Amino acid sequence: MKVYVEPSYEAMSRVAAQLVGAQVRLYPNSVLGLATGGTPVGMYKELVRMYKEEGLDFSQIITFNLDEYYPLSRESDQSYYYYMTENLFGHVNICKDHIHIPNGEAEDVDLECRNYEKQIQEAGGIDLQVLGIGNNGHIGFNEPDDAFAKTTHRVDLVEETIQANSRFFDSIDQVPKQALSMGIGSIIQAKKIVLLANGAHKAKIIAETIYGDVRPQVPSTILQFHPDVTFILDQEAAAELKKYEK
Repeated sequence: MKVYVEPSYEAMSRVAAQLVGAQVRLYPNSVLGLATGGTPVGMYKELVRMYKEEGLDFSQIITFNLDEYYPLSRESDQSYYYYMTENLFGHVNICKDHIHIPNGEAEDVDLECRNYEKQIQEAGGIDLQVLGIGNNGHIGFNEPDDAFAKTTHRVDLVEETIQANSRFFDSIDQVPKQALSMGIGSIIQAKKIVLLANGAHKAKIIAETIYGDVRPQVPSTILQFHPDVTFILDQEAAAELKKYEK
């Protein structure tokens, strides 16, 4: 486990983009697992700059997003398909056929989840998975539970997550109550994992994720078992780690 603490959000975003960019350059046909939300926006902005100014080539890259709201049309400006187009895909030379995001309008949810998992396996698995983290320790939309979810599945969003995500909607009533998400088992199989977190409100969960007991009630604690996970934090998100330093 590696922990990088950077002086600002902009600095941590650059470090994250450098790690992803290095993966793309070294292994041009990599399979990337991608996250959404507020935290990765700076990283995506820097990756777009690297494409435009440094020739970072996405033409062979394959991507799988962690999750999508359900039910929600991909045409909605709150969909993660829209988010990814606005923040990354619409600005780099990625092949549209290489982009995978769960279908938030799937009629047969179980089939959609099985097919998504099959596509990940057929691509050879995730080489580098980018994660954010919720205040309750959710990664993807894997909420606190009595057991770790293994594969892509439909999940009921808890009130804390709905409240946190309501800032992206006109009202909390518009936030979908469910989502399709890669499972903890899917995520933990990635060869490398990079988790991003910023802000004082993430300090407690970051400390618990790294030092707490591994349990499904705090899904992010499973990352302690991964052989190659990197945390990229700003100083505020890392504030409680010093309690554990010897």
